[in-house]
Amino acid sequence: MTVLASIRKNAREELRVSRDDYKGHDMINLRVFYDAGDEMRPGKQGIALKAELLPELLNALRRAQDAQPEPKEDAA
Repeated sequence: MTVLASIRKNAREELRVSRDDYKGHDMINLRVFYDAGDEMRPGKQGIALKAELLPELLNALRRAQDAQPEPKEDAA
């Protein structure tokens, strides 16, 4: 696994971005790792996608960066 970035999520977790070959497929992995006391271990939260989809993901993230959050509707 080639870790390209680690982004601190909170005091016990971080998001790791990596690029790997999985069964002949070029994959991008975004996985939450948690502090297991003696080491950081991968959790269940995350996503893996083919690298060919990376431009679409980056475009979506740019749109998310520019978007305003939608106001919550009050449940009556």
